[in-house]
Amino acid sequence: MYQPLADRLRPKSLDQVAGQRHILGEDGVLGRIIRGGTIPNMIFYGPSGTGKTTVAEIAAARIGRPFYRLNATTASLADIKAVTADVGTLLAPDGVVLYLDEIQYFNKKQQQSLLEFMENGKLTLIASTTENPYFYVYNAVLSRSTVFEFKPLTPEEILPVILRGMETLGQDQGAAVHWEQGVPEYIAQGCGGDVRKSLNAVEALFAAHAQDRGEISLTLAETAAVAQRSATRYDRDGDVHYDILSAFQKSIRGSDPDAAVHYLARLLEAGDLISPCRRLMVMASEDVGLAHPQAVSIVKACVDSANMLGLPEARLPLAQAAIFLATCPKSNSGILAIDRAMVDLRKGTTGEVPAHLRDSHYGGAAKLGHGQTYRYAHDYPHHYVQQQYLPDALKDRVYYHYGENKTEQAAKTYWDRIKGDG
Repeated sequence: MYQPLADRLRPKSLDQVAGQRHILGEDGVLGRIIRGGTIPNMIFYGPSGTGKTTVAEIAAARIGRPFYRLNATTASLADIKAVTADVGTLLAPDGVVLYLDEIQYFNKKQQQSLLEFMENGKLTLIASTTENPYFYVYNAVLSRSTVFEFKPLTPEEILPVILRGMETLGQDQGAAVHWEQGVPEYIAQGCGGDVRKSLNAVEALFAAHAQDRGEISLTLAETAAVAQRSATRYDRDGDVHYDILSAFQKSIRGSDPDAAVHYLARLLEAGDLISPCRRLMVMASEDVGLAHPQAVSIVKACVDSANMLGLPEARLPLAQAAIFLATCPKSNSGILAIDRAMVDLRKGTTGEVPAHLRDSHYGGAAKLGHGQTYRYAHDYPHHYVQQQYLPDALKDRVYYHYGENKTEQAAKTYWDRIKGDG
């Protein structure tokens, strides 16, 4: 019977697991827990192919309880009841270990059905998810579990696994295996930190040589064909989408044009045009703002151009916008000012519009005293006259503070001089 290479090479002990040294190494908490033999309820969070299932199986074997595996994309309440029915019986007198893959697809009722057995220790839950558990797992389950994050493997961590897979398949075919320089490294680099994906690529590569006898020669060209574009790990509705957008904005805010175009490239390579366009427009006001007020119109022109061109040409004006914003002077004085004003509003601190500022363009306004003492600024020197504009309850409030950049400081100098004269 056919058995996938990734399954054949699945580690049987923690020492064989590739990567995850931050949690499985000598000082890693998860590794120490598993070696200690007392396994609590746990949630493994991380991308596919990083060892979550493998570590769950090793942990279950360590405590010697029956191991059940369900996938939340297809499992139902009936499947959960079938597992828990064995708890306390001769089949599982000390309880069971349930590995629940993709727990984020279970609804609240399905997740809550596990709680009773998690409470009394008869069921040890090891759940895995590719999404942030703090968003997708209900609090009652989270509070009874310990979360461990699995990270994508580095090419250096995956390379030994690839070499072992090539050796195994070479032995299966009874052939000497040779490859062009860089073949294993290409697979390791292109799998996006996913061990399973890397071994699938190795398997596909050898399948293309199934008819070869005695000797197998692997080329970079065919390696590129089977590896394809696997390095891009992206889901517009998932955590990675928001992580990349966050890194994109923070790189521009931090004035790093190289990081900015890197994260822009990741968004565009995944075919996402809308998100970077919207985020660039936000950054023009939020992060550059009054330090370069023309940034809004410049970025808007780039975004309009990108939407007119479509991908792949859209990368050109968007790269221009990203580099432009990253190298602009920065100011967040505008967002700080509006946020301070919003805080007062939400606290209910508003007050009435001063009478002299109210609309006076209707009959009867004069009788109400609206607009009667208003002074028209353009009638005064420098088009400025001192008068109260904020409501009485806020008349001394200061929301806007000039930024330290050249543009805002020039405005501050001008108004300090004018208002000092007023």
